[in-house]
Amino acid sequence: MNTQKKVAILLSGGGSNMVKLVESMGPDHPARPVLVMSNDPQAGGLQKAAALGVATDAVDHRPFGKDRAAFEAALIEKLDAVQPDIICLAGFMRILTEGFIRHYEGRMLNIHPSLLPKYKGLHTHARALEAGDTEAGCSVHEVTAELDDGPILGQARVAILPGDTPETLAARVLVEEHKLYPAMLREFATRG
Repeated sequence: MNTQKKVAILLSGGGSNMVKLVESMGPDHPARPVLVMSNDPQAGGLQKAAALGVATDAVDHRPFGKDRAAFEAALIEKLDAVQPDIICLAGFMRILTEGFIRHYEGRMLNIHPSLLPKYKGLHTHARALEAGDTEAGCSVHEVTAELDDGPILGQARVAILPGDTPETLAARVLVEEHKLYPAMLREFATRG
């Protein structure tokens, strides 16, 4: 009997963090990927997931307009069909409502490209540079109804170098994201 926990991964773009998560979930891992979903049917991450042998699906948010509840109901329907134990947000660029988060409470993880609680939301690297910070990084946290605010499971730090731009800083932080997220997923999946 397979006792591995089932992981669904939500993304909106190229899926580099999703690839690292899927690659980390080998036979000795406490979890396995069962679905990669996107709000964009053309997201590059869907093709990468399929190439890795993971089932993919999409719910295009555009036809729903501003009706977030209807979009999320369609997302929940597809997610619940695979009964995930854990949902990993990996560059999923839609803000989720409290209702969606409550549906999966205690089972959702997110990676955020800042040292939370600093710089919630977007443009984290530019904001760290503008503030004159000496370090930046990334955080894996549990998802709660407050944006980028749940309990922090782990962080990785990188030094901000003279001459850094948001792009050069983002590239170095991404290297750390690719290590931190798989490590935190493994730890989270071993919990009761």
